[in-house]
Amino acid sequence: MKVEFKTKGTCSSLIEIQTEQGIIEEVRFQGGCNGNLKGICSLVKGMPVAEVIQRLEGIRCGARPTSCPDQLAQALKETL
Repeated sequence: MKVEFKTKGTCSSLIEIQTEQGIIEEVRFQGGCNGNLKGICSLVKGMPVAEVIQRLEGIRCGARPTSCPDQLAQALKETL
């Protein structure tokens, strides 16, 4: 399943996610901190969707109420 998620409150503007049977196959961010987001994409590849949500949901970026990892968790919730 492929999902495109427009982020809210972050430097990135869009997250593209490919999952298969509850496992993350690929994640790509548009915008944001390039190196950090490439690292996150690499780390979550092959992980179960539910585990990534559990680990990333609620992470904040400075004083912002959300972050790119939190937005990834929100996007993954849409795949469940």
